Amino acid sequence: MSDDLLIAKISHGFDHLDADGDGRLTEHDHVLMGQSVARALGHPAGSAEEQRIVGAYVAIWRELHLPYLPAGAQEMGRAEFLASTASLADDPEAAEATLGALARAFLAVADADGNGRVDADEFFAFQRGHFPQLRRSEADTAFAHLDRDGDGELSAAEFERAIVEYWTSRDPAAPGNWWAGSPQGAPDPTAS
Repeated sequence: MSDDLLIAKISHGFDHLDADGDGRLTEHDHVLMGQSVARALGHPAGSAEEQRIVGAYVAIWRELHLPYLPAGAQEMGRAEFLASTASLADDPEAAEATLGALARAFLAVADADGNGRVDADEFFAFQRGHFPQLRRSEADTAFAHLDRDGDGELSAAEFERAIVEYWTSRDPAAPGNWWAGSPQGAPDPTAS
């Protein structure tokens, strides 16, 4: 399969991870993302919950990105991000380890009621923190694709699988393509 879909998804993801829009991924972007997600989840600025969420995002930067940068580097450009993330598509073990850790960190934030699952409301609030233009209807459509067993919630396994698929799958029919609210560059396989 072509890498066009994979690169489109990764590029879309980078655009939203680069929270300050300067073309580089840094720790500061992770602070801004954490603050945005905290607001989207209804936590006031400066609250303990906002601090917890920002801490989770900073930990993602320090534990999942920073160790893979050249010694002394404190930022990652688009080309580096695209190349390193795309390489995970050909290394399922590394993808599961790296993106699985990311998914678990995200789940701890998105699961607002702490029941180990993410419902449609939690999904929308969490995703809206990353994708501010995301409409509820788009989030609900995406959620329906990601909820593989149709029980109205994303289990930890469904949540993790969606993230891993989004960042690694070249399959245009993979449900994980919907992670960001729409299948970036892929046709909706349920559309007629």
